Amino acid sequence: MTERRDDALQRLVDSVDVSAIDALTCALIAEPSVNPGGTEESTVTVLADACRAAGFAVAVVDAAPGRPNLVATAQVGGDGPGLMLLGHSDVVPAGPGWTADPFVPRRDGDLIIGRGASDMKGGIASAVAAMSALQRAAEFGVTLTGPVQLVVTVDEEEHGTGVRQLVARGVDREFAGCIVAEPTRMEVVRGCRGASYFDIEVTGRAAHSGRPSDGVSAIDAAARVIEVIRADQERLAADPDPLLGFGTWNVGTIEGGQGISVVAPSCSLGVDRRLMPGEDVEQIGRDLQAAIHAAGIESDGVTVTVAPTMFLPGFATDGDHPLVTAAADASGGAVGGWTAACDGGFISTALGIPTVVMGPGDINGQAHQPDESVRLSELADAARAYVRAAVALLGEAE
Repeated sequence: MTERRDDALQRLVDSVDVSAIDALTCALIAEPSVNPGGTEESTVTVLADACRAAGFAVAVVDAAPGRPNLVATAQVGGDGPGLMLLGHSDVVPAGPGWTADPFVPRRDGDLIIGRGASDMKGGIASAVAAMSALQRAAEFGVTLTGPVQLVVTVDEEEHGTGVRQLVARGVDREFAGCIVAEPTRMEVVRGCRGASYFDIEVTGRAAHSGRPSDGVSAIDAAARVIEVIRADQERLAADPDPLLGFGTWNVGTIEGGQGISVVAPSCSLGVDRRLMPGEDVEQIGRDLQAAIHAAGIESDGVTVTVAPTMFLPGFATDGDHPLVTAAADASGGAVGGWTAACDGGFISTALGIPTVVMGPGDINGQAHQPDESVRLSELADAARAYVRAAVALLGEAE
């Protein structure tokens, strides 16, 4: 890039409106979109209004009744492949421990505090500000070959209803890449594990606890199922992937029994299985069912059923892909993998769009906890990085 083009890009980057990021982040926090609950609509309305005011073409489509996805397009360049910026409008419940109302945004110096500040309403506001700046690219002598599109889905924190609707509808153009604005401290995540949930139902036979041999305890059988899961975890851990580690099991919930004086006729397990790229959740369920059968648990009146109830696929983008290079150069951050899961897995695997995750905030240090926060300066840096990445990926060669 010539010195003149470098200067033009810097002036474009410097044009990012930080006050607009502040205002939109706070406006989005003030609209609770707690999931579970299906309450994203008011948040999406505020976001759609902001995108229309910025001059974007906006489409709002229900993924479920009252739960709309948003697609906002900034026609910043030619008709070539575009750049997708991906976010989600829902937030997890506030929970206990907040020092003030979680849905009344407040400031502590550079910090913006409120539920969703880092995960991920601040990242969405940064994306909108970047797109607003990119719409003025020609004024700064910067030419782009394709549009930039913001996609915001519902229900990311629970069952992925929004991204599944997006995949079913398809996209309206070709994309050179997708950047998910989840909180990564602006490090470039080129691969994520996926996630899946399983319901495991164990049925035994009730009897009086005075003669437990007359019955078959579903709780005892469920304990043996947990041992099968633990053994499979050891198998997975023995062969880690250098980028993403290994798939993991977690028995998150257990519920069973009829009463203390009754041999338990039933027991239910809620199990999380984190997925490596390319793993098939249906096959994992069949393999677990087969291992349970091989362990002899399904005998003497015991039945066990394993049913997947949710999955997000994992993905990995090649380290030398132009999207990875553009994002890393734009942010100056490290490149690596992520143990968390996100909607980007569907964008990569179902839509075939190269994907990375790169956003402001810290998924471990700030998100999903009391007094969730993000620094405005970090949101501004994120918006500037999105501008630089878009120009690197879509910029017209001299």
